[in-house]
Amino acid sequence: MDFLNAIVALLNFVIIPAAAYGAQLALGALGATLVYGVLRFSNFALGDTMAFGTAITILGTWWLQSHGVSFGILPTALLALPFGIAVTAALALATDRVVYRYYRQVRAKPVIVVIASMGVMFVMSGITRFVIGVEEIRFVDGTKFVIEANSFKQATGLAEGLALRSTQLLTMVTAALVVAALFWFLNSTRTGKSMRAYSDNEDLALLSGINPERVVAITWIIASALAVIAGTLYGLDKAYKAFNYFSLLLPIFAAAVVGGLGNPLGAIAGGFLVAFSEVGVTYAWKKVAGYVMPEGLAPDGLLQILSTDYKFSVSFAILILVLLFKPTGIFKGKAV
Repeated sequence: MDFLNAIVALLNFVIIPAAAYGAQLALGALGATLVYGVLRFSNFALGDTMAFGTAITILGTWWLQSHGVSFGILPTALLALPFGIAVTAALALATDRVVYRYYRQVRAKPVIVVIASMGVMFVMSGITRFVIGVEEIRFVDGTKFVIEANSFKQATGLAEGLALRSTQLLTMVTAALVVAALFWFLNSTRTGKSMRAYSDNEDLALLSGINPERVVAITWIIASALAVIAGTLYGLDKAYKAFNYFSLLLPIFAAAVVGGLGNPLGAIAGGFLVAFSEVGVTYAWKKVAGYVMPEGLAPDGLLQILSTDYKFSVSFAILILVLLFKPTGIFKGKAV
């Protein structure tokens, strides 16, 4: 019985939260690696793109709710998500036309474009805060729990209750569907194959008749969609606060680098690796250890390596180690 309690506690506090968080990071890392693979620069404005897109989705959610529209047991934000994606994609395309297009034409060094993306980041950050403010916002509605802790205890007779929030399940299901759709698009459609060809060899792709401006536009649209979906799922699962998305930039890029920049499969693996590392290192293992260890050997301390306040330091450490010892990442992407 104690062993089952330990498994439930592990699911409740480590595996389920880390899986949901990993799915959110994986979607963000896919956007980062797509831009890097096709446009050949690290987009530092990604976090604020997520914040902006989520803010627009929240405004759309409020508008729908004010007109009595809901999505039943699912969050109304899912209905507003296409609107958020459309506005964010339009902003990304306008930004590319005003900022990034010039640097492509003059074939500027990637570091110059990265610096330009930092400028875009500050502008988007200001726009987002002006549009929706700086306060924390909770915009989830519909069913809150798929599995409730008390109901689980009563049904199983265990001391530990398993809780599965609807937003966690929604995150994992949505991420799986989005990833499957993206891989189908990249591998099975003419446009997707054109993007892969452009990423592998730009000059050869141009000689083959591929329209570079169309590839760039499609890349920004897909990257914007991934950013908005990841940002909305993160906001539904936790809460929306514009600055939090800037903080997410570190674990997202750590995930992309760990998996291999430019490698979509690596971005997914990197997202889950970073998420489970962050959650595992900052979780207090005392409860789980108390169930599996003999009574006399139960630990007195929390068995917590780092406080949750330092969870992003785990991403930073992973990023540094990968850059030092394997800069191409697990799946051998493009070196940073």
